[in-house]
Amino acid sequence: MVKLFRGKKVRELNRDSHVSLGGVYLIGGLFCMLMIVLIAVQMNVRYSLRETSIGLEEKERLIRLKEEAGKRENRGAKILLVSEEDDATSTKAFKIFSVILDQMKEPYDVIEPADFDIADFDRYETIILAITHYPLLTSNISYLKGWVRDGGNLMIAYPPEGSGSFQTLYELLGIKDSGEVTYVKGVHFNKPFMIGGSLKDYDIIDAYESSLGLSLYDDCDVYMQSDDDYPVPLIWRRNVGSGTVVFDNFGIMEKAYRGIHCAAFSLLSDYCVYPVINGSAFYIDDFPAPVPEGDATYITRDYNISVSDFYSRIWWTDIHELAKEYGIRYTGLVIENYNDQVSGEFKRNTETNRFLYFGNMILKLGGEIGIHGYNHMPLVLENFDYKDQYDSYIQWPSTEDMRNSLDEVFDFTHNLFKDQELKVYVPPSNVLSEEGRSLLADTSISSIASVYLSTDMAYEQEFDISTEDGIINTPRITSGCIIDEYMELAALSELNFHFVNTHFIHPDDVLDEDRGAEIGWERMYGNLKGYMKWLHEGCPDIRNLTGSELAGAVLRYDLLGLDRTDTDNGVELDINGYDDEAWMLLRINDGRKISAVKGGEYKEAAENLYLIECRNESVEIVFE
Repeated sequence: MVKLFRGKKVRELNRDSHVSLGGVYLIGGLFCMLMIVLIAVQMNVRYSLRETSIGLEEKERLIRLKEEAGKRENRGAKILLVSEEDDATSTKAFKIFSVILDQMKEPYDVIEPADFDIADFDRYETIILAITHYPLLTSNISYLKGWVRDGGNLMIAYPPEGSGSFQTLYELLGIKDSGEVTYVKGVHFNKPFMIGGSLKDYDIIDAYESSLGLSLYDDCDVYMQSDDDYPVPLIWRRNVGSGTVVFDNFGIMEKAYRGIHCAAFSLLSDYCVYPVINGSAFYIDDFPAPVPEGDATYITRDYNISVSDFYSRIWWTDIHELAKEYGIRYTGLVIENYNDQVSGEFKRNTETNRFLYFGNMILKLGGEIGIHGYNHMPLVLENFDYKDQYDSYIQWPSTEDMRNSLDEVFDFTHNLFKDQELKVYVPPSNVLSEEGRSLLADTSISSIASVYLSTDMAYEQEFDISTEDGIINTPRITSGCIIDEYMELAALSELNFHFVNTHFIHPDDVLDEDRGAEIGWERMYGNLKGYMKWLHEGCPDIRNLTGSELAGAVLRYDLLGLDRTDTDNGVELDINGYDDEAWMLLRINDGRKISAVKGGEYKEAAENLYLIECRNESVEIVFE
């Protein structure tokens, strides 16, 4: 077409073909208009930033607010946690339950079995026995039985060592007889008491001899059991006189299963109410970025097109469709280059079409752009040991080099997406040093999203605000397109503990056999879509958030305190540190239903479990 406008051919057309120049100009004009539209899209002028009500605070202010929240006085502890300091299993259980109680905003006292005294019983409404050796409780066991019948709530945190002392509690706990400690290779939920639990059975890939094989009296309500031919009761509740007992026979004391232990604890007493985050975020690492490197064998096998075309025509089309179907607001993490440069002048990547196109599409979906790095070299210095796990990674010679690389990628990204404030950082390969984090604290980054579950050198996080730098920690729980049994249970667990989902994928998952490339993108996509379907069917009321919005939700969750006061027909919640929102999960164990929530709204999340939106610092929940 362009050749038509060159010298001789134009003249020949005018003389011999009687073609009107007006038609040619019209075609040329339409072509130019099309190019202008395409350039306009690529230059990122067609999106409008979505307003969010989940704002963030300055880091300095957050440090002060977090310190003030730490000094806040709670009402007297009503929970007693009994733990053995010198026992390995008890120590693991203490680490699990202390975090659970802290993050449920439940004040508690801790004692050793030797300090367990009948004189203290009446001070507490709930006792959690996270101990292995019950003979250490001596004669207090007999008093414990009477305390439960008079209205106390007793939880056995994990299966203890067999002993005559423990057997004296069998009748109270509803145990007819018990056998050997056994493997539990999968779990089945007898009652839909956990969010997402009733949708399927769940396998346990890290199983070991963790649970007692036993049989129960008929008046025990079994909530979870093993999924084999001869089911082992794993969580049950029993009313005893005016009190309750709960036995957590699951026994695996790992971070990934906190939510299971939290759900077991919530079965005590007539009701249990605790704060949650309420947010779901999906991150795309290395995106937008240059065309990913890796083995394109399976793309060639299945599609016979280039890697670049595959991402534009197939991968992004599918990822985009998932966002439209489930309302997902992706957070894309920019990588400027895939070089291995760690010093000198960091040259600008001038090939920006992919960045503009894909970044614009993320923003049009209501998503967000964050930072992954100038390149894929984690921010660690030469004293960091990769333990031969990342042969291609190079440590940075100095903090100044790391700072210069960050300056470059920030400036590069700002030039492409001028209206975006870069608030989210994800460390490459989830590796980050304290020196690297200190550099990030001097930027606009408000949130670091590494990982929730630890691996050898991963930067592990909790959902909280750091008192050192005011950055909000928003760890990712699950990842990839091969959602294995471990990730499924971890996702289920966190929905019931924090009411949160955080998942990340990489564009180059399909280029890496270790991440599933051999099965092909079609099956990988099906796995990812299946996970999103499970999440939104089991948890339809969870909020779809960007990474910085999730940080805002974590901010509000982490700063609040909670006082609960029983009323004649319900419970009153006084929310300390309330800003503009708070969310709670409420479990009702005595058969009552919610009649009204004054100062808020509610929706059923599972059987007898409700999601409460608190719109005031004082909320009254009225039972029927």
